[in-house]
Amino acid sequence: MTDVWNGITSEFLHLYPRGKRLLAVAGADAERSRRAADDLAAALTDAGQTVARAHTADGDDQALRTDVIAPFRAEAAEGTALIVSGPAALLSERSRGLWNFTLWQLAGDEQPHSVASALVDLTDPANPSRRFADYCALPASFGA
Repeated sequence: MTDVWNGITSEFLHLYPRGKRLLAVAGADAERSRRAADDLAAALTDAGQTVARAHTADGDDQALRTDVIAPFRAEAAEGTALIVSGPAALLSERSRGLWNFTLWQLAGDEQPHSVASALVDLTDPANPSRRFADYCALPASFGA
């Protein structure tokens, strides 16, 4: 496990130490999001957390609420973290309020998402790196 995934795990557990927690791992490439979410799930499991996983190809917010999140809230054991991976739509205006924590994965010169809790550069998937962005310096025309 890399220091990046362990660091994000520590940050997430500091902010959300208990309860049924929801994490989104999104990006321009939904399949890359799936791989990143699997790595994050492994780090959380190594940290002693119970993790559930789901993936969405389209990020439809109503389907997520009905088919993924509602059953998780009703059936998952207390202390479980659900990680949902998928496309950028997971952080759309309609969906972003669903999550306790959001991770935006990107590669190369892809733009970061301004509402993400964490940014991870996966240009080299074997050696991910954490990115930090100063959104205070962005012009008002910059879209999220």
